Formats: sequence, C-alpha cells, structure tokens
Amino acid sequence: MSRVSPMHHQLVPVPIPDAVVALIGRQIPENVLDAETEAMTLAYNITLCRGDRYREAREHCLGNLARVNKTLAQYDPRLIVRGAA
Repeated sequence: MSRVSPMHHQLVPVPIPDAVVALIGRQIPENVLDAETEAMTLAYNITLCRGDRYREAREHCLGNLARVNKTLAQYDPRLIVRGAA
C-alpha cells in the first residue's frame, strides 16, 4: 500500500494577482515583453500552417520565431518559445 496521497503529485493552478503581474512586467525590458508577445503569436500561427500548401508561410513564421527567440534567450534562456512545426 502506497503512503503517498494521489493528490500529492497534482499541481493546483494558483491565480496571480494583477498587481503582481504588473510588478513583474515592470522588471522586464519592454523589447523582451514585445518579443515574448510576438513569439507566442508566431507559435500559434505555426500551428495553423499545416500541409504543403502553407509551407512558405510556416517557414516565414519559423524564421521570425528564431529571430525573436534570440532576443528572449539573451534576456533569459528559459523564455524561449518552441515552434510546433
């Protein structure tokens, strides 16, 4: 019989107050915040570009994602956004 509770391994999402998010956001340079927003948008667009018909658009998005990931990696490598291609 296991002594570990089944609830022990489940993570419970904890909401972050808006004031805390704003405080964190003020600590990060604006160009990094812009790059993060653009990276998330590009990653989403990459998921929409499926099939041979959208190859050029997907490659364009992947190139732009690599560009903004360089900005993110310079600030903190953990911020890199992975493309879903």
